Amino acid sequence: MDIIRETDILRNRVEILRKEGKRIGFVPTMGYFHEGHLNLMRMSVSDCDVTIVSNYINPTQFDRQDDLETYPADIERDRAMAEALGVDIMFYPENLYQPDHKTWVSTEKLTDVLCGRSRPGHFRGVATIVCKLFNIVNPHVTYFGQKDAQQAAVIGQMIRDLNYNIQLVLSPIIREPDGLALSSRNVRLTPEHRKKAPVLYEKLQIIDKKILPDLSNKDDLIQEAKKSIEAIPGIRVDYIDIRSWPDLGKPDHETRHLLIAGAIFMGKVRLIDNIIKEL
Repeated sequence: MDIIRETDILRNRVEILRKEGKRIGFVPTMGYFHEGHLNLMRMSVSDCDVTIVSNYINPTQFDRQDDLETYPADIERDRAMAEALGVDIMFYPENLYQPDHKTWVSTEKLTDVLCGRSRPGHFRGVATIVCKLFNIVNPHVTYFGQKDAQQAAVIGQMIRDLNYNIQLVLSPIIREPDGLALSSRNVRLTPEHRKKAPVLYEKLQIIDKKILPDLSNKDDLIQEAKKSIEAIPGIRVDYIDIRSWPDLGKPDHETRHLLIAGAIFMGKVRLIDNIIKEL
């Protein structure tokens, strides 16, 4: 596996690969790989001739400085894990923003709810860096995880709106045996918080099982989930919500797929999870 740090070098390599007729798969990440990342890489290696993984902690998508400063990183660990799976290229840039950077990508409405409501500017940073990476890598296929469902919805909208000729593939959430969704932030949980962390998924599952086809009990289920989680010491609910999928609008009688989603704080660590339900 090659590690490329310079944008122009990667662009030149991709141009050659495309001229050779290679199908290029791309997995954008912020590093510190877990099984969720590895599953995306396996999918790309299986589907494509060449797999490129980016490893870049994007500063513009963090709404809290402490979260950025404590985000885990271990490039040698990541390199070994990606190489073992057959990844061809790791793009590991030092910085992708010029000092006078002034251009941003914003997706309207999709970012007004869920994580976008409580993390101002987050999805502007996400969409901008993914747009930049798409322009550099120029892949045929890109792979995202369902755990960040709102992010996937935003990127899917951006692909359509900006006429990218890129297929987006969504991977199911990879979980620990107790149900906790895998996340690079999980390593920052205290032992006490780690024991309690699966509660978010447990409450989302209850909503999934109990919600009526006409959605008439939607609000009651949301309030019950919030109340039961907030009764646990050391946990603060950011949101529990039910939206239509993938447009993230308010669900109604015409909705065919729901996104049952939540976010909680355990100390300073923020965890998210979701279930996509077909009606």
